[in-house]
Formats: sequence, structure tokens, C-alpha cells
Amino acid sequence: METLLTREILKKVRQVEVRTSRLVNDSLAGNYHSVFKGSGMNFDEVREYVPGDEIRAIDWNVTARTGIPHIKKFTEERELTIILLIDISGSGEFGSTTSSKREMMAELGSVLAFSAIRNNDKVGLILFTDFVELYIPPKKGRSHILRVIREILFFKPQGTKTDLLVPLDFVGRVCKRKCVVFLISDFCLPGDFDLALEELQPKLRTGNKRHDLIGMIVSDPREHDLPDVGRLTIEDAESGRQVELNTSDPSVRRGYAEIAAERQTTLLKTIRAAGIDILNLSTDQPYLPSLLGFFRTRKRRLGR
Repeated sequence: METLLTREILKKVRQVEVRTSRLVNDSLAGNYHSVFKGSGMNFDEVREYVPGDEIRAIDWNVTARTGIPHIKKFTEERELTIILLIDISGSGEFGSTTSSKREMMAELGSVLAFSAIRNNDKVGLILFTDFVELYIPPKKGRSHILRVIREILFFKPQGTKTDLLVPLDFVGRVCKRKCVVFLISDFCLPGDFDLALEELQPKLRTGNKRHDLIGMIVSDPREHDLPDVGRLTIEDAESGRQVELNTSDPSVRRGYAEIAAERQTTLLKTIRAAGIDILNLSTDQPYLPSLLGFFRTRKRRLGR
């Protein structure tokens, strides 16, 4: 039984590898490479000073030795460290289409991981609920990436709730050098939604100062619009709280949609106010066009 389970896991990982590798090769590799800066500058060479060069770049030792002004030339350090922060709380299991939110998050993480190794970058993984469930330190190589994908797909969390402050604190402790951090979550915040956002915003702002923090919201269409299916019991996957709704009542469906839209607007506004790039995705729409559009927009903004 265990051997069969292992075989099925390896088969699934291989399927994801083939699919995401094809997407990376066909569409994403060049865009990914051009939109993220390295973590520093590397010394390249010393050359003679020419008018217009930065005075601060003059190498005074070489200048004194040769009698001719020379400057130090630096190149951008290309190698990046990518950290995937992926929400595996109970709400991610929900799905009204062909994919659950967690399955879409897993494929997003896989695409980003393969894009990273294609550019010789390191990739680390943090899976979280209301605590850090798993941490895989950043490394390179195909075998490492396959392990990352396997854990994203099959890791069984102990917790069910969500706390976005926990992984942001954790990445601040374990990553001393600047990283590109992808926070992939449905952003289903517990308790008082507005209060939770108030607590989250300063943490997002601080995290963005230390790292290049990018938010990816994954939602399901049924979280925004209810179908007309009569009486329906909705259960919160994280708290277990149940609510019965009469979806045949147009006012109930309209009220549900209005609350969902208001929350979404507030969430996006809060994240953007923290200076963070955000990508908003839904399980009923292909994510690749949105991801490519996000990369292109970011590329134009950086003037690359």
C-alpha cells in the first residue's frame, strides 16, 4: 500500500513537472528573468575614468599607483533567492471548479520554482497555517525543486486556521539577505476582517522594505457569488462555524455578493497601500495570462 502511494505521489509530481516546465519554457522564462533584481552588486573590473563617471566610484589606490584616474565597475548580482510562502490552511481545500484553491496555489508555486531554477536561482519553501508547518531552506537543482513540489502537493497540515503574520515574521528571521518572497494565499483572515487587515498592513510594509514581497490572492468564484440552489449550509473550513442561507432569495444572494466585493476591495487597497505588488487570481480562470501580464507590467515599471 505504501509503495503504491509513493508511486502515485511520484507520478503526480512528474505530471506537474512536465506541465509547469512546458509553461516556463514557452512563456515565462524570459519575463521572469527581466523583472527581478539581484540582491547586490559584484565587483567586475577597474577601468580608466571618463568624463561623466561617478566620482564616488574612483579607485584611489589604482589612481595613486598609475597616476591616471580609474573607477571601479560593478555588475548586478544576478543570482536570486526565491521564497515561496504558501497557505495550506483549511479554506484552501475549497473548490467549486476543476481545481481547489490549494491545487492552484501548488501549480503557481511549481511554475515559479521552475522559472527560478531555469535562471539558476535558489528556491526555499515555507508552508503555513496559523504556524509554520514546514520550512525547506533555499537551494538550487532539479531534485530540490521536485522535493519542493512534492511537499506543496502532498504535505498534510496539522493546523486548519490562517495567520499571515506568522510566515512574514518567520521569513524575516531566517532570511538575512534580500529575497523575492511570493506570499500565495486566499487571504481568508480569521475573526474581525477589518481588524485583521489593520494588524497585517504594517507587517506587509516592513516585510516589503526588507524583501521584494509579492502577494498572490487565490479565490474561488463561489466565494463572490452564490448560485440559486435553495437552502444551503455553508461551513467555515477553518473555524467549523456553519450558516444556513436561502439562496433562492435574490436579496440573500445580492447581500452575499456585496459583502464579498467590499472585502475584496478593502483587501486589495490595504495590500497596495503597503507598497506591495498584488496578483488577484480565481480558480475558474487560467492563471498564465494574468501571471504574464503581471510580469510585463512590472517590467515596464522598472524600465527594463
